[in-house]
Amino acid sequence: MNTAHIIGLGKSGVAAARLLKGDGWNVVISDRAVNETLQKQQAELATEGITVKLNYSLSLEDGDLPKIIVVSPGVPWDAPILIEARERAIETIGEMELAWRVLNASVWVGITGTNGKTTTTALIAAIFQAAGFNAPACGNIGYAACELALEARNNGTTPDWVIAEFSSYQIESSASIAPKIGVWTTFTPDHLSRHKTLENYFEIKAHLLKQSENQIFNGDDEYLSNLGASFGHSSACWTSIRGKKYVIGNQEFGAYIEAGWVVSGGEQIVEVSALRMGGKHNWQNLLMAVAAAKLAGIDNNAIALAIANFPGVPHRLEPICTWQGIDFINDSKATNYDAAEVGLSAIDGKAILIAGGEAKAGDDDKWIAAIKAKAAAVLLIGNAATQFAERLQQEGYTHCQIVETMDKAVTKAAELAPQHNANVVLLSPACASFDQYQNFEQRGDDFRQLCLAL
Repeated sequence: MNTAHIIGLGKSGVAAARLLKGDGWNVVISDRAVNETLQKQQAELATEGITVKLNYSLSLEDGDLPKIIVVSPGVPWDAPILIEARERAIETIGEMELAWRVLNASVWVGITGTNGKTTTTALIAAIFQAAGFNAPACGNIGYAACELALEARNNGTTPDWVIAEFSSYQIESSASIAPKIGVWTTFTPDHLSRHKTLENYFEIKAHLLKQSENQIFNGDDEYLSNLGASFGHSSACWTSIRGKKYVIGNQEFGAYIEAGWVVSGGEQIVEVSALRMGGKHNWQNLLMAVAAAKLAGIDNNAIALAIANFPGVPHRLEPICTWQGIDFINDSKATNYDAAEVGLSAIDGKAILIAGGEAKAGDDDKWIAAIKAKAAAVLLIGNAATQFAERLQQEGYTHCQIVETMDKAVTKAAELAPQHNANVVLLSPACASFDQYQNFEQRGDDFRQLCLAL
């Protein structure tokens, strides 16, 4: 029996293991960590005939070499063991690629970008579902693609559409995925510690769009728009919130905002005011979602219904509560400078900003300008606190202090807001979460619980 080796005992790894086990593979999962939770999973999977090795890293010196290796998104594609495996002609893929192979009878929409992709993915899924399609969202949005594939197989169903959010990590390990519709939301420097150069990061993102039959680009993104119509198919849909004259490429396929309406193919589709989420960045997300829906032939009534009922995305400018007239907003998904700048710029009035975590490489100039314009005070947490404090003081911003932890930050923010006449407390970290939390969701949940405890 051929052996499949899964690296990473997360939910995507477990679902991938069960898929391959169902196809008759001998399946082994390895994880470098070991704890009580993982040991419980180990025992559970053993009853299904799946071997789990904890506190273990794959070695290709073992006698029974795997025929296929499946990696979770957090495993670097250039890890020495994966390079060696590819050199030895051992098939090495990501869990998204495996899901694609199981679900390729479905039609896929693939969404990528540095920022905006989760909101755009959720909007597209909401519209397609309002039109009556079985169109689940999966991938980087939190519901693993292999979980969806496993559920579809177990239920004997096939989704009409798969609405998949792709991180750069997932694209680089998914060579054959070819969506019917590809969407590129934004492009700014991110994940450079993994991808090394901006060019590498760009080419990984570009691969998904090159593989897509239909392409949608955010024409308001500076980097993408500078490439102009020379990039992508001649029929690519470029979108702009600035009106028809700014649309790049073939006007017939353009989507834009004009007189308060989203216009696509020259037709008024839905009023922008129907979307309850604030910020011009969300108008851009709305445009790309509507463009995808029109390419899929969805009627305007379904689009308008979905937009009017769309509640927003957790951890992205998510209103938590209002306490003594102060709005507490969770923007934990702002894991880089650009996303945090967008979040801060989107709020009305002045904010007490909570920022910090595990710092990333990038240009912080626009973020600092937004802080100067919108933040009455900045409270800094996590590993980046000292670095951020020094950087802000270097730029002449002195209303910042290091508080280290989220509980201290929320308590201090509630104290400072009335003193500074700030109407918002905003968690928008501009950082990854891995110094203090497992992921940005856990960080946002901690913030939410602390705010509600007020």
